[in-house]
Amino acid sequence: MPVTSVDKDLDQLTLTIVAEFTVPVRRLWDAYVDPRQLEKFWGPPTWPATFTRHDVFPGGRSDYYMTGPDGSRACGYWEFLTVDEGRSFEVLDGFSRDDGTPDPDLPVTRMVFAFETTGTGSRLTTTSHFGSLTELEQLVEMGMEEGTREAMGQIDAVVADDDTFAPDTGTQVHYLDDTTVRFSRVLRGTPRRVWDAHHDPDLLGRWFFGPDGWTLVGCEVATEPGGTTRFEWAPEEGVEGEQFAITGQLLASDPPHREVSTEIMEGVDAPPTHNELTLTAVEGGTLLTLVITYASVDLRDTIIGTGMVDGMETGYRRLESEVLSPA
Repeated sequence: MPVTSVDKDLDQLTLTIVAEFTVPVRRLWDAYVDPRQLEKFWGPPTWPATFTRHDVFPGGRSDYYMTGPDGSRACGYWEFLTVDEGRSFEVLDGFSRDDGTPDPDLPVTRMVFAFETTGTGSRLTTTSHFGSLTELEQLVEMGMEEGTREAMGQIDAVVADDDTFAPDTGTQVHYLDDTTVRFSRVLRGTPRRVWDAHHDPDLLGRWFFGPDGWTLVGCEVATEPGGTTRFEWAPEEGVEGEQFAITGQLLASDPPHREVSTEIMEGVDAPPTHNELTLTAVEGGTLLTLVITYASVDLRDTIIGTGMVDGMETGYRRLESEVLSPA
C-alpha cells in the first residue's frame, strides 16, 4: 500500500495522510488534475467516482459523485482556494445533494495536497483541517480514513498507465450519464495558446473547419458573458454539402481555464446544448475537456452520430500542426 502514515492531531484538528509512489511528481500531479484519471481512484473500489466538472485553478470547482454497489450515490464538491502547479493545491471539500447544491448538514473540510520529490519517486501529503473535534470524529466515523487508504491503494495502477492518457491517444469520449458526455484531448500547447486558438478569429480560420474541403466563412466570438457566438461553414467548390451555421450564448468565462456556453445549429428545431470547456496544464501540453449536456438521449445520439468525434479529432490535429506547432 502507498500510505506510509496516518496522523490524527486532536489539538490542531487535522488528519494527515502520507503516501509514497515510485513515479515522478509530475506524473502523480497529472493523475489528480485529469478527471479521467482521478475518477479511477478517488472513490474506494466499491464506490467509484465520476467527475462531471474539474477546474484546477484558484476559484475553480469540481463536482463528483460516487456510486455504491446498490446504485446509490454520494455526491461531493471541491472549491479550489490555491493552486501551485506541480507542488500543491488547497480545496474546500464538501458534500452535496443530488442537484449539486452543498449539503449544509454535513461538514466542509479544508484539504491541502502537497507533492514533493523523493529519492525513489514522489510523496503526497494530504492534510485535512476540520472546524471542530465533533466534525473530525464525525468524518472519521463515516469512514474517511479507511476510504482514503483504499482510494490511494488504486493510484499505482493509474500512474503506471501512460498510454491511455498520452497526447497521441486522440479524442476520447466518456458517457457520464444518459445526456452528459465528456470529450477529452491532450493538445501540444500551453492553456493560453489553446485558449487563444479557440477565441482569435484569425487562428480559428486556420483550423476550425472540420473535414478537408470546408472553410470557416463566418466567425463571431463572444467576449463577455451574455454575448453571442456564431460560426458558419461552407464547402469548397466540388465538395458535397450545404452551408450551415451554429450559434450560441456565452454564459461564463474565466480565461484561460474555463468557458460555459450554449450551442445550437441554425434552422434546426431542437433545444441548445450546454457546453463546459476546461483547459488544464498537464505533461506534454494541455488537457482539453469539453462536457456537453444534451436535452435528450435522442438528441445526443443524433448529434454524435453525424461523425462529430471524427470531425473534432480532425480539427484538433490541424490545430496542433497549423497553430500550436513551433514556427
